Amino acid sequence: MRVHSMVGPGLLESAYREFLHFELVRNGLVVEKEKILPATYDSLKVDFGFRIDLLVENKVVIELKAVDSLLLVHRQQLLTYLKLGHYETGLLINFREAHLRDGIRRVSN
Repeated sequence: MRVHSMVGPGLLESAYREFLHFELVRNGLVVEKEKILPATYDSLKVDFGFRIDLLVENKVVIELKAVDSLLLVHRQQLLTYLKLGHYETGLLINFREAHLRDGIRRVSN
């Protein structure tokens, strides 16, 4: 991806979120940044605490990381977001990898 090629690994997740949002919007996609994802438990609705890093075209959830290695909990977090928001597809992207292709995982609900 262009963002990783331009700036490389080592920045904070928030920087990658801004750069990737910029690139996706510049390419004509509709992208929501830090979209609030409400959660419901029984009759209680909680409108805070869950934020989708990027939601592309109201279809694809992108969860960004800048960690040494992706863990199972990262995949589970994305899967939870997919279930709560009734989305089918998500991408888990770890920008700390030397080669970004090694840090991209597709997750389906």
